Amino acid sequence: MKEYKEGLEENWPDKVVIYTDGASRGNPGDASLGLAVYDSSNKEVFCYAQALGTQTNNYAEYMAVVKALNFSVENKVKNVIVRSDSQLLVRQIQGQYKVKSAGLKPLFLECKGLIGKLPEFEIEHVRREDNVKADELANHVLDI
Repeated sequence: MKEYKEGLEENWPDKVVIYTDGASRGNPGDASLGLAVYDSSNKEVFCYAQALGTQTNNYAEYMAVVKALNFSVENKVKNVIVRSDSQLLVRQIQGQYKVKSAGLKPLFLECKGLIGKLPEFEIEHVRREDNVKADELANHVLDI
């Protein structure tokens, strides 16, 4: 499994903003996830990318959020804001859309379970141009 990490792996701040992205070259195709973690003063504290094998783009988007939530729970973060450029994923997690895909339902349920372990959680949709670092990370791991 190809993976890339940089920054603090432990002792994250109490409040973080995590930008997530999933990439797939083909749909399905070679897929990956990327996430960039920032503290409350907008300083990058950690970034991570992982190849996922052959998957769909939506699967990769969900896996990015799952990974971000797992890292947050492991680091006992109290306040987590996830920002994603996948409007579908954000609206599904917010409860505005139903999850119809059988392949995404387990990931959705995993997200909901992890969210329940966090004292404070928000998820927000951001435009693609506001999610450059996570996108770069997801693509970087496919290129190495």
